[in-house]
Amino acid sequence: MRWTGWTVAYVLGLAALALAGAWVWWQSEPEARGTDTNALWARHQWVGEPHTDAEYRALGTLLRDNRISDVFFHAGPFEPDGTVPASKYRYARQLIAAVRQYAPGVRAQAYLGQVRTVEGKGIIDLDDPAVRDQVLRTDATFLDLGFDGIHYDFEPIYPDDRAFLDLMERTRGLTRSRGRLLSVALEQPALVDAAQPVYKALIPRQGAVHYPPRPTEDFLKAVADRADQVAIMTYDVSLPSRALAGWHFARHTRRTLELIGDRTTVFMGVPTYRPRMGWAEDLGVALRGVRRGIGDLERPPSRPYGVGVYADWTTDAAEWVRYRAIWLPPATPVLGR
Repeated sequence: MRWTGWTVAYVLGLAALALAGAWVWWQSEPEARGTDTNALWARHQWVGEPHTDAEYRALGTLLRDNRISDVFFHAGPFEPDGTVPASKYRYARQLIAAVRQYAPGVRAQAYLGQVRTVEGKGIIDLDDPAVRDQVLRTDATFLDLGFDGIHYDFEPIYPDDRAFLDLMERTRGLTRSRGRLLSVALEQPALVDAAQPVYKALIPRQGAVHYPPRPTEDFLKAVADRADQVAIMTYDVSLPSRALAGWHFARHTRRTLELIGDRTTVFMGVPTYRPRMGWAEDLGVALRGVRRGIGDLERPPSRPYGVGVYADWTTDAAEWVRYRAIWLPPATPVLGR
């Protein structure tokens, strides 16, 4: 019993030291600023429902004011056979025309995905070549409508998923032949690749997900080599202090940019939804953490990078003000004014 007591005290002491260290680290203001290459996940209603000219104009103003370079307009999800009913995106052409008019230069991408079949659970079976063929035909339909790219969000994707890599390879061929983009959303990588077997052994299966679908370093590089843009879903942190949540964003930002920042454009996902009770994650913590991660780099990556805001339907005016204050670099003055 005495040894048990000492062990518990030792573990608690280490935890207290870690929390104290994280708190001290978090206090200094990051020097690195944000960028003008940023993404936004946008709700399905933009392609599925009619909007007034005033609403389109307001959208354009929001995108320009917040220096959003890419918008992932939800246009799916895929049906099990890889199709998307035309009724789901009946107003896509009007949306694209409005973005070009009111936010010229902003890329409107078709955000498409579905729950990936794993061990017989899920909706879309990407292992089926016929399904992948149909997904590509559906992608072509959206490019024909005028979208500037295809944004995939299939979940879960595990680091042994060859079918997904095949789909990425073939989609890249399609988008590049049209002069368009291919982007993809991925889960945050495991901080240590060796932890993957531990996750698989210890974390119980929930539905189709039998352990967290964390990309390994090699898989993340393989995806980056097939994509023009990679958005890391860094949110859903579930940590109890702002310092620990900030460390999470900083650590993933630095590691991701070191791994693939010279291969593809990277967006680090930041949340604007309200954190669950007891957790410290919010937009301000995420943005500051990303800036700390950028500041820790030995050199900036050669490709553009920024944040991906999740999502337009959870971001109010006050949060956009915070985003601009914490993240955006000073505006470049216009000569002659």
